[in-house]
Amino acid sequence: MSALAAVGFRSERGPVLISIMLSTGLVAIDSTVLATAVPSIVGELGGFHQFPWLFSAYLLGQAVTTPVYAKLSDVFGRKPILLLGIGLFLVGSVLCAAAWNMLALIIFRAIQGLGAGAVQPTAMTIVGDVYTVAERARVQGYLASVWAVSSVVGPMLGGVFSQLGFWRGVFLINIPLCVVAAWMFHRHFHETVAPRHRTIDILGAVLLTLSMTSLVLAVLGGGQTWPWTSAPSIVAFTAGVVLLVAFVLAERRAPEPILPLWVFSRRLLCATTIVAFGVGAILMGLTSYVPTYLEGSLNTAPIIAGLALAALTIGWPATAAIAGQLYLRWGFKNTALIGATLVVVSSGVLAAVAHRPNVAVVAAACFVIGAGMGLLAVPTLISAQASVDWNERGVVTGTNMFARSLGSAVGVAVFGAIANSIFGSGDIHTIGPAAIRSGSAAVFAGVFVVATATAVAVIAMPRTPAAFRD
Repeated sequence: MSALAAVGFRSERGPVLISIMLSTGLVAIDSTVLATAVPSIVGELGGFHQFPWLFSAYLLGQAVTTPVYAKLSDVFGRKPILLLGIGLFLVGSVLCAAAWNMLALIIFRAIQGLGAGAVQPTAMTIVGDVYTVAERARVQGYLASVWAVSSVVGPMLGGVFSQLGFWRGVFLINIPLCVVAAWMFHRHFHETVAPRHRTIDILGAVLLTLSMTSLVLAVLGGGQTWPWTSAPSIVAFTAGVVLLVAFVLAERRAPEPILPLWVFSRRLLCATTIVAFGVGAILMGLTSYVPTYLEGSLNTAPIIAGLALAALTIGWPATAAIAGQLYLRWGFKNTALIGATLVVVSSGVLAAVAHRPNVAVVAAACFVIGAGMGLLAVPTLISAQASVDWNERGVVTGTNMFARSLGSAVGVAVFGAIANSIFGSGDIHTIGPAAIRSGSAAVFAGVFVVATATAVAVIAMPRTPAAFRD
């Protein structure tokens, strides 16, 4: 592997993979675990109008720091960055468990997000380092399975601790899991980074973090916490744009930029970054509105609606595990095109039948979309990783993960604005089935549009051999 030329590895891949899966599971579970615990949290801490920021703060902390951590892993190696991420996640969990009001909990959730921002891209980068191109799809299938299981286990854990009247246990359970993951990784993963003088682009890191924080904050808050045309949205968006321009100017002069601009000038990397953005937006559109759609239009029990959505998380790891066989035979682009086609067709079906709700049809569509995602997300990420050497792989992986997180953030805002324009005020019980169907149909149509744009990005990918760098 190219990684071995730049870095010395003496790692036991089995235990390392288990520790990576455990770390990834922590990040994934905490993305969903609060969904069923919110009533208990609000009952004790108050601040009902603030609770959406429990999710947004976590997403914000994770998204804006991902590119910075990714570059630092290329400078200092993967091990210290992953351990730093686990440590921050542990500290954030302890603080969340001790939160005394809603504002404190939101701030501490952001600290958890700072840890998650290091864990996810570094884990994906390590997979690219220690596994061959032929092996990576199978390992990515394992990681996809972790996300699938976490999407079910997270809400279940939140519900259990809420039922026990101890929502703080949602965060305390992370403590032993973080310790085990860190211990296993520290014990079994060993790397020797080639010694050479490296400069850290502190100015670039600060400008990138501040600009992304402002822009993501404007996106997450606009249309929900405050109106799009309000002063907070305008100020946050303007500040984000100004800081982003300053960041680009600074990166052009930096000897070792935190996010090299060549990432966006290479056709393959630019196309796969757009695909990652689309994947994040599609996932957010489905996970946010499929349960609401089924519960509000058919009065389906929450557990049934959840199972219909879970079909998506079953399809993804199933195809991700075999994606390697396909892209070794047909190439990255052709495999991703098959996946994109499945996503486009199934999201179109979902939008077309939205006014005639049927649980079985929705579950089937979600399953096929998930299967398409496995054939879309995995080959595009691996093709991007395989196109660069070890010292650039962290940046490339981090850019891909950042684009997916940014896609999720934009999806939250845009799909939320679409739905709210039709739903109006009220909750799921007072809006009415007709409005639920109309609003959900509009969201699903938006998902179809994003899926189509994502397919266009796949078409724009250059045709590359399945093992042009290993």
